[in-house]
Amino acid sequence: MNQSEKDHGSAALTTDDAALYAGWFKALADPMRVRVLNLLATERRPMAVGEIAEHLPIGQPTVSHHLKVLAEVRFVLAERVGTSTRYEVNATCLECFPAAVRAIMDRS
Repeated sequence: MNQSEKDHGSAALTTDDAALYAGWFKALADPMRVRVLNLLATERRPMAVGEIAEHLPIGQPTVSHHLKVLAEVRFVLAERVGTSTRYEVNATCLECFPAAVRAIMDRS
């Protein structure tokens, strides 16, 4: 801990936490991914790629790409149902993401 951190009573983020949080923000850096996540959060149920595409001005391949990025950081969870995959919001993010923002901004 450097002198500045001692003076402010804060703890620096670990390298691993900083990398994790950066990945989360990178995943949310695209407005369409934010819309996909918002749709899934609003619907509050698992949805197939085609169903998601019906609600957005993009095609299924683009929706699939955005879901892949969101799934890589675990904002969405994928579940195979027969030959289809359904996606839903990872409820744990509702707790972890705000805490990450507070940690980054040094607000306990």
